[in-house]
Amino acid sequence: MSNIVSDEFWMRHALVLARRAWDEGEVPVGAVLVQGERVIGEGWNRPIGHHDPSAHAEIMALRQGGKVLQNYRLIDTTLYVTLEPCVMCAGAMVHGRVSRLVYGAKDEKTGAAGSQLNVFGHPGMNHQVKIEQGVLAEECAALLSDFFRYRRAEKKALRDKLRAQSPQID
Repeated sequence: MSNIVSDEFWMRHALVLARRAWDEGEVPVGAVLVQGERVIGEGWNRPIGHHDPSAHAEIMALRQGGKVLQNYRLIDTTLYVTLEPCVMCAGAMVHGRVSRLVYGAKDEKTGAAGSQLNVFGHPGMNHQVKIEQGVLAEECAALLSDFFRYRRAEKKALRDKLRAQSPQID
C-alpha cells in the first residue's frame, strides 16, 4: 500500500474515533498509533468525561501503544491524528520517540506543529518526528466546524428557552 493510500486509510480510522468523541460530548479529535500495518493504540478526546486535562486523543493513543509494546519508547510508529497537536501532545510524541506524525486539519489557535509554534522543529529537541500535514484536511476540519456550529446552536436554543421561561419585568 502506498504512503498516500495508507495515510488516508488510517486517517479515516482516526475520523471514526473523532466521531466517538463527538458522541460523548467531547471535541471531535481522533488518533491512531500504527506500527507497521498494526494498530497499537487508539484514542479520542476524553478530557471532559475523564476529568483529565491530559486526556487528548493523542495521549490516549500513546498510552495504549506504550502498554501494547511494554515500553514508553514508541519506535517505528506513526501517529495519525485529525487535528494538529497541541504543545502537550507534541512533547509526548517527542519523548515517546514517535517516528512520524500525520495530521489532518491545522489548528491555528493552539497548533504546535507549525501553526502557532513548532515544537518538532525546535533545535533543542532530542528526537525528530517526521511530519505529514493536510491528509483529509477538509473532512477533518469540517467535522470540527460542524461540531462547534452544533454546540453554538444548542447553547442559543437553551438561552432562548430560558428567556421564554423567565418572567418579563416591565
